[in-house]
Parts: sequence; structure tokens; C-alpha cells
Amino acid sequence: MSDELPFTIQSASWRDLHELILLEKECFGQDAWPMLDLLGVLTFPNVVRLKAEWEGKMVGFVGGEAHYLEERDVGWIITLGVFKEHRRKGIATALLQACERELATPRIRLCVRVSNEEAIQLYKKAGYVQVEVWPQYYREGENALVFEKQTL
Repeated sequence: MSDELPFTIQSASWRDLHELILLEKECFGQDAWPMLDLLGVLTFPNVVRLKAEWEGKMVGFVGGEAHYLEERDVGWIITLGVFKEHRRKGIATALLQACERELATPRIRLCVRVSNEEAIQLYKKAGYVQVEVWPQYYREGENALVFEKQTL
């Protein structure tokens, strides 16, 4: 049996905008980022932007950025999503790990809806622990849990 994965992790670019818009809408619904924000994630300097490709199509995406002055070397996973038909195949874990490596900060944080049990389990399994709650963070008032991982 081969250890080769059926997907690859590679850099994303502005050429991935259309697929990223579709992914955001499917994964985050009314909380999906607007097109201009997504274009920024795909083009701004110092942003980690990685996609998972399966048979030539983007099936997942992660974005991250490091804050070296504001919060003393904290990286943030700013978005992570995988199309529904490709979930539970190790793609989100692989994207998360690749983004952590690229950020190379001593701590990495992310936020997630209180109701997103699947994502919460993924983050806990990856070594993240809850450090804060942001009340009414999402559009309809749902709280966000802030998770953090010590990486160095």
C-alpha cells in the first residue's frame, strides 16, 4: 500500500479566487468573507495561502498570518475550509499542519463557532486548547471560541 495522498498541498494565488468564493459560501454561509477580502487573502504580502488539490481541483484552503509586533509572535489561522464531499479524508489536518509550518510562530490562534463540533474536534486533536470566548462574534450572535497552540 502506498503512503501517497490523493491530494497535494500547494500555494494558492489570485487565480483560485472563484473556487475560494464557492468554498467560503459552502463552509461559512452568511459568514463567508466578501470577494474583496478573499482577493486580499490571495494577494497581500505576508499571508500564508495554501490550497489542497485533488485531481486538479481545489478541494480545501487555509489562510494564515503572523503578527510579530501586536501580539508578540502570534500566528493566526484566518480561514480553513474543505468542500463537504472531501471532508474526513485528512485534508483539513494537512492544510492546518502546512500552515503552522509556514507561519513558524511560537503560538498560533484561531477562532471557531461554538456549534462547529467537527472543527472543534479537529483543532483539539491537533493540539489546540481553548483560551477565550468572543461573545456574539458571528452575524446572528453566536459566540466564537478562541483556540491556541504552542508550536515552538
